[in-house]
Amino acid sequence: MSGLMALLDDVAGLAKMAAASVDDVAGQAAKAGSKAAGAMIDDAAVTPKYMQGFSPARELPIVWRIARGSLINKLVFLLPAGLALSAFAPWLIPPLLMLGGMYLCFEGAEKVAHAVGFGKGHGGPDGSHSEGDKAHLEEQKVAGAIKTDFILSAEIMTIALAAIPKSSFLMEAATLATVAVGITMLVYGAVALIVKADDMGLFMAERGQLGLTRALGRGIVQAMPVFMKLLMVVGTAAMLWVGGSIILHALGEMGYPAMYDWIHHVAVAAASGMGEWTGAVEWTVTAGIDGLVGLALGAALIPLGVKVIKPIWTRVIPA
Repeated sequence: MSGLMALLDDVAGLAKMAAASVDDVAGQAAKAGSKAAGAMIDDAAVTPKYMQGFSPARELPIVWRIARGSLINKLVFLLPAGLALSAFAPWLIPPLLMLGGMYLCFEGAEKVAHAVGFGKGHGGPDGSHSEGDKAHLEEQKVAGAIKTDFILSAEIMTIALAAIPKSSFLMEAATLATVAVGITMLVYGAVALIVKADDMGLFMAERGQLGLTRALGRGIVQAMPVFMKLLMVVGTAAMLWVGGSIILHALGEMGYPAMYDWIHHVAVAAASGMGEWTGAVEWTVTAGIDGLVGLALGAALIPLGVKVIKPIWTRVIPA
């Protein structure tokens, strides 16, 4: 009996350790995932455009195919690469973060340039043009979306890896896998809701039993175009803010903290005397300056990105 009690105590101890590990993984994954907010918002803002031109019946299957490709990007390719970097070349993480930050700044600045009338479009969101029959077009669109997702997923996973405290290999692997699955579910779950919102609104408007239900349905249908434009604005702002912040933080880690420290001092000075609003004002000023830095850097990168990087990327991995 004493042996059985000892065994039960050991099992209970292991269960507590396992529960604590799960809590640690979930907590670290939540913190790491929150750092990638800009890339996540942009992912959710860009993907609905790939549904344009298809019947409502094909929208959710296409979302699922892109989500599945995104999971493969993260779990099969990017997670092992991230763990290898963490184990054998952690010094590469800040430069890679800077490259990812530059990409976000470039994409954000290019969207701003197009919005104010500079530059011309480059086809669809993936750089391709709609042509061919519906089946071929769907394959083309899905491939282009997964290609774009690979870039954003690489940035998300790199940001998450940099945000994870140094721990065991298994803990880092479990945290990154949790980030990968959680972010994919969050982003593409949101995309599914977005692309079907107008259909749901139309259904409510036509078949609602109550006047309030029909009015709400009409409101949803009318609001979706405005919501999509707002989502693109928020996504662009988030890209510039996060991109600029990543670059400045990475420069600080590489031994060049002057700009990062200056922004911090400006934000602290601006928030001085704000009482309970101190934290909010400091964050807003920091994010605003980070975004302006991202916009300036992205604007400087537009010629290189449009003339050199995009053509090479399209040839290496065609849509």
